[in-house]
Amino acid sequence: MATPQLSPGTLVREVDLTVGRAENVLDNIGCIAGPFQIGPVEEVVEIATEQELVKTFGKPISTESQYEYWLSAASYLSYGGILKVVRTDSDSLKNSRTGYSSDATVDIKNRDDYDNQETGNYHYAAKTPGTWANGLKVCVVDDKADQIITVGAGATLFSRIQVGYGITVPFSNLVVPGAGSTSIVSGALKGIITGINTETYTLDVKITNRTTDSGVTYDAIQYAEGSAYTSFVNGSVDIGISSTAGPVNIGIASTTITAVDWYDQQTLGLTNSTVFWKSIAPKPVTSQYGLGRSSKNDALNIVIVDDNGSISGVQGNILEKHIGISKAKDAISGVSSPQRIYYRDYLANVSNYIYAGNTYYTSTDTTNNITPVATGFTTSTTFAPVSTTNGGWNQNAQGATFSAIGAQTFVLSDGVDDYKSNLGKLSLAYDLFTNEDEVDVDFLIAGPSLSNIEDTQALANKLITTAESRKDCLAVISPYRSDVVNVSNKETQTNNIIKFFSPLQSSSYAIFDSGYKYTFDKYNNTFRYVPCSADVAGLMARTSLTSFPWFSPAGQQRGILNNAVKLAYTPTKSQRDSLYKARVNSIINQPGAGILLFGDKTALSYPSAFDRINVRRLFLTVEQALKSAGEAQLFELNNQTTRANFTNIVEPYLRDVQSKQGVFDFLVICDETNNTSDVIDNNEFRADIFLKPTRSINYITLTFVATRTGISFEEVAGRI
Repeated sequence: MATPQLSPGTLVREVDLTVGRAENVLDNIGCIAGPFQIGPVEEVVEIATEQELVKTFGKPISTESQYEYWLSAASYLSYGGILKVVRTDSDSLKNSRTGYSSDATVDIKNRDDYDNQETGNYHYAAKTPGTWANGLKVCVVDDKADQIITVGAGATLFSRIQVGYGITVPFSNLVVPGAGSTSIVSGALKGIITGINTETYTLDVKITNRTTDSGVTYDAIQYAEGSAYTSFVNGSVDIGISSTAGPVNIGIASTTITAVDWYDQQTLGLTNSTVFWKSIAPKPVTSQYGLGRSSKNDALNIVIVDDNGSISGVQGNILEKHIGISKAKDAISGVSSPQRIYYRDYLANVSNYIYAGNTYYTSTDTTNNITPVATGFTTSTTFAPVSTTNGGWNQNAQGATFSAIGAQTFVLSDGVDDYKSNLGKLSLAYDLFTNEDEVDVDFLIAGPSLSNIEDTQALANKLITTAESRKDCLAVISPYRSDVVNVSNKETQTNNIIKFFSPLQSSSYAIFDSGYKYTFDKYNNTFRYVPCSADVAGLMARTSLTSFPWFSPAGQQRGILNNAVKLAYTPTKSQRDSLYKARVNSIINQPGAGILLFGDKTALSYPSAFDRINVRRLFLTVEQALKSAGEAQLFELNNQTTRANFTNIVEPYLRDVQSKQGVFDFLVICDETNNTSDVIDNNEFRADIFLKPTRSINYITLTFVATRTGISFEEVAGRI
């Protein structure tokens, strides 16, 4: 090769012959789908412990034998594996919500489903379907008012005013604190009426600004940005009330006026306790993001409360606090930028319990008796309030004055459960595991039986087909429940099991078992029968953790089931023989050892090295490890260097497998004999890897021979 240098010099080059490596990639990941109590629907969620299972998907439920799915999931986790869980959908499932009408329903499966729903007839909805959130309270407060002003006997006054009217209060000789000093000012406060109570003769007033112009008239208040007072002053003052038609000085005597802080009086609206908002968080006003964009009153606080204790077990328990979030759809946190604090986005990203609907508060919601009110005026020289349409919550912050709803308590209701399992919904859930490039999984756990034997067989075949297509996992399947549980005759049970598995397709990527174990459901304080498919998958996961994947998961060393009290069916030796010929691994109760897996066949119907679990798992492990090593060679040149590099990756890995009893011997061919010119010209790269797998012991023969005293052992040994 000609040097790339154009003048004398020394060129330093590097050649990396370490690209790629072969590593064991089995992560002991199982998967199961079922009708769980809570959690996202048709979304894969990774679970590591039983505690996570409870937190994410709820507890086992007796209805429709839903507990079988839950206890199967918990059984697998008990062996130390990771479980990917999918909650199945149902046409009857509905989210708890608070809506615009009494017949409004909400069906949100998961976050993607929420993002794809452009409209919604609800204020707030539970994040996942079911009755679990019925009664949950969403408490909201914003900057609707600053003061509650009591105006004595004001029947005449209250007949002449409306929400949205302007209100002014002149003041004189008021001491105003500054930075290290104070000043004495006179002028007037300007505000907007945001609430009227004709029973108590009180006005809710939001202060918009103040002026120090001593000659002010009620309809000509000049803005003084950033200097608005937070309260009206009591004392020798008059209140003037004006509308868009012009000033109307009602002339209220100062002795009849009292004022209290509006926010101090607001409560969360709970049934079982009285909690004031001021004890939760400071009053929300305008966010830092809004202040920088001439916006007003975009901030709000949201608190989620388990008022009846149905979720946490504690009445009035505050589950979440979301403080200082925004009504502006472009708002970003001033503390943890670039976190979005628009309340809909924020709750979707942060809350564990609720989504916010497309509620922009531009008009009255008569169902929930919520009327948004203006919190400012259109200009500094008139009393025309900003319309609630222009003050809607779904707009950018720049220059916006947002409408307000004050303190509101929303009660979620009308969530609907459905624990029925059906073939269609389960198939859709397991479809999420079909793409090996998107979802890693080692064991497809079939779980409980469906309502009839045909649907159960169809689901089993679907899982086998999925495993065959992926070629990196195993489908694990138990018999039909009614064929085993509560059937007293063992011969009938045996025949039922053989009949169930007989039409299932032949595959070395599937494993059949005979068992239903009796286990304790501590959440309902009772014993339950559940299928052993999750346990068989768990045994394989535990074998990988304690030994190696190519060891058999059966027998007394590695095949003992967890948390099994008894079995619905324990076959005899002759029955085990029949089952084994039918590709079914028996689960037995062996005195002195316990309940264990007593077979390690795959579902392959013809004799082959792959009709044993340990051989299939050996090849799964090696194939996945070397596949990743092969992918590192993509787009390299097919020459002697690349082939030698790949061989140098593969051979040490296989020697390690050999040293760990995975193979008796191996051979790697990756040279010009299989990478011919035709192969190279076709942009291919070939490596042939030959393995002699080790075999598990399935049959033991012990022969005891009695001999005469005078006969030597050497004489008779050759005749046995």
